[in-house]
Amino acid sequence: MKTLDQHTLIYDKDCPMCRMYTKAFISCGMMDQQGRLPFHEINNNHFTQLDTDRARNEIALVNTQTQQVTYGLDSLLTIIGHSFPALARIARFPPLYYGFKQLYAFVSYNRKQIIPHRAEDEKTACVPDFRLSYRIAYILLVTLLSTLVLSAFSQKLGSYVPQHHHLLREGIICLGQICWQTLWLKRILGKQYADYIGNMMTVSLIGTLLLIPTLFIPLSNLVALLYFATVVTIMLAEHYRRCKLLGIGLLPSISWIVYRILVLGIIFYIG
Repeated sequence: MKTLDQHTLIYDKDCPMCRMYTKAFISCGMMDQQGRLPFHEINNNHFTQLDTDRARNEIALVNTQTQQVTYGLDSLLTIIGHSFPALARIARFPPLYYGFKQLYAFVSYNRKQIIPHRAEDEKTACVPDFRLSYRIAYILLVTLLSTLVLSAFSQKLGSYVPQHHHLLREGIICLGQICWQTLWLKRILGKQYADYIGNMMTVSLIGTLLLIPTLFIPLSNLVALLYFATVVTIMLAEHYRRCKLLGIGLLPSISWIVYRILVLGIIFYIG
């Protein structure tokens, strides 16, 4: 590995993903031991050309000699390209570069919804701007994945749930959860609504990921039902934890439970 000296990454210390890959750059020798600095420790006198607003959204790489700053994907490619020039050149091929850039932005703008964290100091917190397009993309992606997995898993429940039109049913349930929470909570939560919905979708994603392994394992209907009940319990606990981090109280969790009970009742009534 060729060490990229005299460069500093400005990273979000409250983001586990950011901590992980910046530490990996240092551990494998791609950057020196002083190669990263938490966002909240920025001293503008040292980084005169740093755009702090942009650095909240895209990780910044500062050349400490020239003060030149790169952001986001370009920062990562600069580090990778110093050790693996060919790999960086491939990644900069326009179609690939565009795709990687969109993927980076998708994760970066949704990172506080994927892994929430209550900052010690809100004024210096590295919180990304809200981008509606990336939030909608996240919601739609999780909804699609949840619909597909729940549809497949519901077949393992056998006679415990009606098996008619399971794909359409699961899609309606997933979208209905968003509409239900929006109806009851949007006005109450105000500006926090978008953050809450993003976190709620991550709870759905966690449940979906926990169900995926069971799709490849033969299970009796009863075992599948018990496992599903366990997953729902985990989801409820995680939903409550995230609401607590957001400081929005019990109402969203109560509404979440009420919706699940209503849906269950409707499924058996229609089925």
